[in-house]
Amino acid sequence: MRVKKRILKGREGEITLVPETLDDLWHLKYIIEKGDLVFALTKRKADGVADKLRPEKVEKKTVRLGVRVEELEFHKFSNRLRVHGPIEHGMDAGHYHTFNVEEGLDLSIIKTWKKDQLERINEAEASSKRPKVVIVAIEEGDADIGLVRHYGIEVYSHINQSSGKGEGTLRNVFFEEIAGQLLTAASESEAIVVAGPGFTKEDFLKYIQSKEPELASRVITEDTSSIGMSGFQEVLRRGAVDRIMEESRIARESRLMDELLKQIAIDGKAAYGLDEVKIALNYGSIETLLVADEMLRVEREKGSIDSFLQEVENAQGKLVVFSTIFEPGQKLLALGGIAALLRFKI
Repeated sequence: MRVKKRILKGREGEITLVPETLDDLWHLKYIIEKGDLVFALTKRKADGVADKLRPEKVEKKTVRLGVRVEELEFHKFSNRLRVHGPIEHGMDAGHYHTFNVEEGLDLSIIKTWKKDQLERINEAEASSKRPKVVIVAIEEGDADIGLVRHYGIEVYSHINQSSGKGEGTLRNVFFEEIAGQLLTAASESEAIVVAGPGFTKEDFLKYIQSKEPELASRVITEDTSSIGMSGFQEVLRRGAVDRIMEESRIARESRLMDELLKQIAIDGKAAYGLDEVKIALNYGSIETLLVADEMLRVEREKGSIDSFLQEVENAQGKLVVFSTIFEPGQKLLALGGIAALLRFKI
């Protein structure tokens, strides 16, 4: 994400930014809220009579509108965020309009900013300067390619050596197909993690070193006990992505969730569910508050959670917002959407 302008007085004011990736659009889903004023260039029907020769043709012109947000929809598979509401500034004020926010669109957001939203923008801006990562989880006859997104691992493809285990030609065909798909998947990536059990990953690395030396120059290897999504998770837990991306959001969420489940299992320094977490806050015990993004969005619409988050902050607690597209966030949602790692057991 590229931030072009900040005009803030305290937490009030305007930030102008440009989403540059699908990850940035996902971030904006949790930055923009109902009631915010959003400005962008957009297409709008021009005033006047339609073309008489082609009455079905509607002339549109580019205008800058300010829309008061009433609805948001994130469409991951069409790479766009829809922002809908009444026009407050610009032509046709009072009518409704929808911004189709895509990569590269300048967007100005005017609102009362919350601390976690400003942190999310800072994180997205910083992460745009970090290497992008692709993971290949491979074993004999099977391989999965995954793209590391801010909101989780997006499975790019699964490759199967249909003839079963083999050496020589069959194996080379298998490696060739993986390499071909990897060239496309990793075209904008600066780092590739090749992971899996056994020696197949080393053999695949040798293959691409001989066939695609530039691609191979971006590869590191990592041992895992499996492939697929569980293999991707192992890569995150072992810190390979962190070593590349400094502090990966999803790797951090995986570690925190592992620690939370460990503490719950031993009846240790953890609380989950809103009632337990509120009790922990009353004791001043919250060290790290874990909140699922979907719960945060819903509770903000009710207007009931930000004062609670402020109390946690005042008590020197840290807030981590989890993506519910990714497995740790889904686990947190199953625990009530909110949990805490504590300074001491209560």
